[in-house]
Parts: sequence; structure tokens; C-alpha cells
Amino acid sequence: MSQVTHSGSTDAEHAPTARQRLQAWAFVAPQAVLIAALVFLPGDEWNLPAWLTTLGRVLSLAGIVVMIIGALGLGRALTPLPLPNGAGDLRTGGLYRLVRHPIYTGLLTFAVGQVLSDPSVLRIASAVLLIALITVKARWEERRLVEKFPEYPDYAAVTPRFIPSPRLFSRGQREGSTQP
Repeated sequence: MSQVTHSGSTDAEHAPTARQRLQAWAFVAPQAVLIAALVFLPGDEWNLPAWLTTLGRVLSLAGIVVMIIGALGLGRALTPLPLPNGAGDLRTGGLYRLVRHPIYTGLLTFAVGQVLSDPSVLRIASAVLLIALITVKARWEERRLVEKFPEYPDYAAVTPRFIPSPRLFSRGQREGSTQP
């Protein structure tokens, strides 16, 4: 069960503007193209050790699993756009206890796995561009989250954006968290 923090503001106060929706789609469209490139572009048949290609496949699968768990953790708040919607509260439990953007973490893990499992110059370029895009997208999204959830800066101060800190795994929970 996810820990949820309720915002004291109304949904109407933070409804996205048409401009914000357009900006959000400007992140989502190239993201879809880069994901498609990682999946469908052929590899260059580089002679990598078998353990490295196996690691790539494991990372790709792990990334998909993390994305699914992260999406399930959002429930009705899940949206294709990096904008908080009216159905959502700030999630701080589950995978969101470890990182602020577990879906992006899963996507980045998937991208690295795709490159390792069947590398090519175009796949590497796609992964690098995706990492840059997701980093900018997450920062943009976080500005919207601060507007909707005044407590977001406190959460962000103790929770890494994409890569979990080893200290978050000690005793299975972050200090101050009320969730297992």
C-alpha cells in the first residue's frame, strides 16, 4: 500500500493550462519515438561477451517490471502526460519511497538494457537522448508537482530522482516513513 499525502488545494486550482498540455505532449512525443528506436532499430552485431548481452536482457525486463509497479502505484493518477491530474495525491510509499520517478527509472533501466543486449550507434544515441529528455521532463514535471503539492519539496529533499540511495534500503524504510 502506498503512503499518500493529501493536498489542501482544490483540483480546479491546479488544472493544467492548454499551454502546459502542449508542453507536456512535446515531451511525450519524442519519448515515444526514442523508445521505438530502442526497440525496433537493429543492432550492429558487435561482438560483446554473452554475459553482457544477458545482463542487457535482464535489465530490460527489470525496467519493464519497475515501470509496471510504478504505474500501478499511481493508480487513477496515472496519465501519459507529466502533469498531475485531479485523481492523484502525492505518492511517497512503495517504489516512490525509493525514488521520485520510478516509472522513469524503469524506462532508463530498460534503455540501458536494450543498448547492452543488442548495441548499435543509433541505439546508443537513442538511449543518450532519452536519458537527457527524461531528465528535463522530470524537472519540468516536478515544477508542476510543487504547484499542486506544497509538501513536494520536503519529499524531494530526501528522495532521489531516479537512482535509489543505498541508505534508503537500510532497515527497509526511510527515516520518518510510516509505511513498511
